[in-house]
Amino acid sequence: MPTRSSSPVRLFLPLRARSCVGGVAMRLRAGAMASLLLASLLAFAPGLFADDAERMRVAARQLGPQAVAGLRALEALVESASASDDEDKLVAVNDFFNRRIRFRDDIEVWGVEDYWASPLELLQKGEGDCEDYAIAKYFSLLVMGMPSSRLRIVYVRARVPGPPEKVQAHMVLAYYATAGAEPEILDNLVPRVLPASERSDLTPVFSFNSEGLWQGLGAKSSGDPAARLSPWRGVLAKARAEGFL
Repeated sequence: MPTRSSSPVRLFLPLRARSCVGGVAMRLRAGAMASLLLASLLAFAPGLFADDAERMRVAARQLGPQAVAGLRALEALVESASASDDEDKLVAVNDFFNRRIRFRDDIEVWGVEDYWASPLELLQKGEGDCEDYAIAKYFSLLVMGMPSSRLRIVYVRARVPGPPEKVQAHMVLAYYATAGAEPEILDNLVPRVLPASERSDLTPVFSFNSEGLWQGLGAKSSGDPAARLSPWRGVLAKARAEGFL
């Protein structure tokens, strides 16, 4: 993997931002600083408790055969990669979803402008848009035992080559080896995991995970992401019901 530099990616939070899917605006309400501390993730092969793994299988069966097959493949991936270092886990998870999932807009998949799918919903459909890839990669890495503090889902503006060149809203997953390190980017648009310095086509806007929401260059969370991002609140509830949390 490329060497990381010490420069963090700049993150700026606008008053109003649009997701990549359908362009439905997500209003970020100002509020007191808070953190959402979720229960620690335990193992799954070796990772989750047996009852969590069984919850995943039950949820997959309820969704359909594609989810069942996808979960089996994900379980095999988790089992084979859980003892690997972080770099190998990033590549394995990035490749798994980039190869297995076809990109399609929410309006085509779900019949609505903006829908944030859970990992099992994405596996059942076999198609989704940018935030669905980022969300599935995030939860899969958590299941492998990666601390949530090293991962952030990042809302960016992506420059798409032309002619004419255009800018579109997009989401990626960022991995930080240490606090303040240059992040590596997992993206459905680019197959390789690359350091942020090699992704000059992306302009970060804000980022979030299970613990916080960040803006600017600050190290402290600027709010509770579940309270301020209703689609994320819904995904957390579904991921918890499916056994990912």
